[in-house]
Amino acid sequence: MLNHYRAGAGEPLVLVHGVGSRWQVWQPLFERLTDSFEVYAVDLPGFGRSAPLERTTVDTLTDALAAFLDQTGLEPAHLAGNSMGGLIVLNLAARGLARSATAFSPIGFWSTAGRVWCQQSLGRSTTLGAALRPALPAILGTPAGRTAFLSLVFGRPWAVDGETAVATVDGAIDAPGFAAALASFDRARLQDSGRLARVPVTVAWGSRDILLTHATQSRRARARLPAARHHTLPGSGHTPFYDDPAGCAAILLDHLEAR
Repeated sequence: MLNHYRAGAGEPLVLVHGVGSRWQVWQPLFERLTDSFEVYAVDLPGFGRSAPLERTTVDTLTDALAAFLDQTGLEPAHLAGNSMGGLIVLNLAARGLARSATAFSPIGFWSTAGRVWCQQSLGRSTTLGAALRPALPAILGTPAGRTAFLSLVFGRPWAVDGETAVATVDGAIDAPGFAAALASFDRARLQDSGRLARVPVTVAWGSRDILLTHATQSRRARARLPAARHHTLPGSGHTPFYDDPAGCAAILLDHLEAR
């Protein structure tokens, strides 16, 4: 069973983090979501407090989340994911396991150069964070330090509090599944975009996303998923939940209002 946070009442909504992250990344949205959804925010295997798999790839993580949905009796649920989690929820929706799917800056819509940039920049940032770990609280305690370290993931890193900044970096450093999951991006694919037309799908991208660049990759997502709803979150970065919690929650609540 995956480690997870559960709160609220209503239709089930399962929230899935990206590579190197953990369930707490969704916390800025909880107050807005738990009045309408029974929220499950999960730690994928090898991240947060969930035990790692013997072999970690995007596909095996997808299978593990499918097993969690079955074990908890949640399928089909509303699914939402960020980055790697975004592709995971799209692929689960293509399997028929979702009432709706919302992907915030999902992987898989890159060029080869874009994928390599994502892998190398995240890998090097985590290596640097590990080398500087004793000094991280001091570095990330300043707006300038947070901006230098966290611009890959947040659109307004200077505005994130120091405790959240340190926890964000620690989450990647401490995740036993990080390196293998990141390496598996070479083979990560949207499995069957045609089947996604059967469920409501939303793709949202932060305009300041420099990890999975908004200008190019959101355009590819629009071309690949023409039946989906596509949103731009102005001023938000790759992980937009701290940049614009109200806007992110509104996108998720849209699926209930549209029913």
